[in-house]
Amino acid sequence: MHNRAGCSGTGKSCAGRRAEQEKSREQMTSDGRCVIAHCADGDWSAEAVALIKLRRRHTNLAANGAMYKISELVLAMGGTFLAVFLVKVAGYIWHQVTTVKRQMRGPKAQSWLFGNYDSFARADEAEVDEKWIQEFGPTFKYHTLFNVTRLFTLDTRALAHVLQHDAVYEKPEAVRWSLSRTLGQGVLFVEGDKHKQQRRIMNPAFGPVQVRELTEIFAQKACQLRDIWSAEITKNAPPAPAPAPTQDSAPHKPTRKDTLPAPTARIEVLSYLSRATLDIIGLAGFNYEFNALHPISKDGKREENELSGAFARLFRAAGSHKVLGFLQAWFPVFRMIPTSQGRAIADAQATMSRIGHKLLDDAHTAAAGAGDAYGGRDLLSLLVKANTAPGLAADHRMSDTDVLAQVPTFLVAGHETTSTATAWSLYALTQAPAVQRALREELLAADLGDAPAMDDLNALPYLDHVVREVLRLHSPIPRTIRVATATDEIPCAVPWVDKKGQARHTIRVTKGDSIAIPIAALNRSKEMWGDDALEFKPERWEKVPESATHIPGIWGHQLSFLAGPRACIGYRFSLAEIKALLYVLVRAFEFELAVPPTDLVSRATAVQRPYVRTEIEKGMQLPLIVRPVLQ
Repeated sequence: MHNRAGCSGTGKSCAGRRAEQEKSREQMTSDGRCVIAHCADGDWSAEAVALIKLRRRHTNLAANGAMYKISELVLAMGGTFLAVFLVKVAGYIWHQVTTVKRQMRGPKAQSWLFGNYDSFARADEAEVDEKWIQEFGPTFKYHTLFNVTRLFTLDTRALAHVLQHDAVYEKPEAVRWSLSRTLGQGVLFVEGDKHKQQRRIMNPAFGPVQVRELTEIFAQKACQLRDIWSAEITKNAPPAPAPAPTQDSAPHKPTRKDTLPAPTARIEVLSYLSRATLDIIGLAGFNYEFNALHPISKDGKREENELSGAFARLFRAAGSHKVLGFLQAWFPVFRMIPTSQGRAIADAQATMSRIGHKLLDDAHTAAAGAGDAYGGRDLLSLLVKANTAPGLAADHRMSDTDVLAQVPTFLVAGHETTSTATAWSLYALTQAPAVQRALREELLAADLGDAPAMDDLNALPYLDHVVREVLRLHSPIPRTIRVATATDEIPCAVPWVDKKGQARHTIRVTKGDSIAIPIAALNRSKEMWGDDALEFKPERWEKVPESATHIPGIWGHQLSFLAGPRACIGYRFSLAEIKALLYVLVRAFEFELAVPPTDLVSRATAVQRPYVRTEIEKGMQLPLIVRPVLQ
């Protein structure tokens, strides 16, 4: 029994002790550590301690159980990742064991993991292709990552078959996923009926009449670029001597007879061309001013345009985490892993989507207000007009989401490839001074002013020959890939010889087989163009060899713009843009390579770009010595 008299022995009253006990019990109860029942005479301390210990024991057991379950979950997820990975690898291996491509000749794999990748890493893709063609003929196999075999053929009939039958031969899923991260689900991404629907609506926007209207924008931006380069040269020019006094008060005009050499500037032209083509696609694509050539300055510092900044961040993020990016592309289970790269891409896409919605809303508002009289000439406005035409069937219309997906597609397809092609044009002219002089003479004699029309540019034969030869010899995209979605027999114009020496007239492929479309190799093929195929000779276009007429290209007896239903929709746009840039720049400047020719190399990710061998860490560049044309 509790001795109530003992309460006073502690120096506190019984009421005080009871109050403290009540307070302690409330704290323990509110903390959730125990639930205490009232005991006789308020003596609950022993029971409380026992309950606390019991509760803590249960809590520890529960925590341990939770940790065990989390560990089980992590192990299960890891096991799932590994299982899916191994199943996919096993599927690849089984397909390689059973594929008919085993009967083909080709280079031996250098590694079971990387196949023949090392060959491409050490040299230009086209050079590697040409070496293998000489050794194995125009149709052979080579090995990609995980030693997967891939068909390679220069046979024009076989390539025409693959490119025409887009329902059977599609882009690899991994490539489409990678494209979707940067381009969304635009015309470069979609396949099948969705692709047909988008092309049907978009084709009119890229017709000759529409591109003719946009040529003025191309020339305006080319003139801005010319003026910027002229200012760079002026900054480097030494002080000019005072002209000798003459009876004529007309200002002195410099000529080649002046004693001082013409001023020059070393200019990295690729970055400038990239800015110019970005400005062009902004205005011509969706009536948006990037101001890449003349950025808005704040306190003397360049202020980045919001959309171009998002675009740049998107591509920086897409190019990072290359190992994980590869695994995510080829093994979808890895796409579940959250990464900083994925968050950066999502943030950039959100910015692009917000601005894109505003541009689309503006185009809809303008089209609705003007009705049939709407004269917006940019591609997005033309696309909105075509998509809202009264007679268009509902199932042929594109959703706003699909229309919006074309904005990043316009940016990529109308920006990087065109700037790169123009850069390669200037490089080719530095390596052929006689061609550069002949082209300049034609352009100056034409005297079309600063705003040449598309038809006037197309009427200049030597300019046309130069552009054709540059795109043949320096195709911005050296190759693309297709994957068979069903078993098929690919016909060949020329029989190929298998490992047993037997001649075969078709190539049998099964679902999952991949086929390389060797754009650069076919364009530079000696079988097509003769022994001088690797030389820059615009005059070859005066009479095209009969063999080259079989190349299944949409333009120019070459494969640079592909062929078939998935041929480049904007090839007219790109050609007019390149011609306008060359017309303005070659009339104004003479160009010379700023580094030894052996120091310049080309490397391809998706686009084949120039690099300086001794400055690879600086990224893509084309440094030229630029001097004004003196007349």
